[in-house]
Amino acid sequence: MNVIVCVKQIPDPALPGELDPSTNTLKRDGKLILDESDSYGVEMALQLVDAAGGGDVSLVSMAPNGEVSGLRTALAMGAAKAVLVSDPALAGADALSTAKVLAAASKKLGEADLIIAGTESSDGYTGTVPEQMAEVLGLPSVTFAKSIAVADGTAKVERQTEAGYDEVECPLPAVVSVTAGVVEPRYPSFKGIMAAKSKPVEEVTVADLGVEVSDWGQSISSVEDAPAREAGEIIEDDGEMYTKIVEFLDNLKVT
Repeated sequence: MNVIVCVKQIPDPALPGELDPSTNTLKRDGKLILDESDSYGVEMALQLVDAAGGGDVSLVSMAPNGEVSGLRTALAMGAAKAVLVSDPALAGADALSTAKVLAAASKKLGEADLIIAGTESSDGYTGTVPEQMAEVLGLPSVTFAKSIAVADGTAKVERQTEAGYDEVECPLPAVVSVTAGVVEPRYPSFKGIMAAKSKPVEEVTVADLGVEVSDWGQSISSVEDAPAREAGEIIEDDGEMYTKIVEFLDNLKVT
């Protein structure tokens, strides 16, 4: 079984983020780490390959400056290889543009039984890239997966909902987005870390992928601090507090 996992490399959230004053976007010119939300997808892919009795987990990613630190973490977990798309033309790419590039990078890796992605990245939160990839590739899509089982060319997915989960089936190949926290990502072993240094990471540009770059960027005109939170209103209970609560909720149009 061959599985492709989309992973994002992000600035370390434990460090203060900085904006590029020329673009008002998050600076990504330093070391990047594997997005925690994508580590669940990597782990689920590894478990599926183990359960199938063989195959490979491959990675696709977009990052500036040829950055591979986050990819090396996923490779140390057990992934076999990766394709990194790194191109100045991708600066400011929106969600749909990202989906088109990752879809093309996935095709470069060849046929896969399954493409897995996190539900959303920790630094973007659009939550739309996996579904857009599925549309670009012409594949079925299942979102918010808490578990995946594969048998006889079919993916059986427990899709997380507010009330529990739905049982969904779809033919393979397919694109499935995985909810964070549903599995426990393995820690890379020392052996895995050393092996990851020699695993292949192919760096390509959008031209290498044959993707047209035109009018797909997004721009941020300005960034402002959020307004300071105003102090709440304190009301003394005089025995008629319930009427004031009703009045307060009525003003908020709560019914």
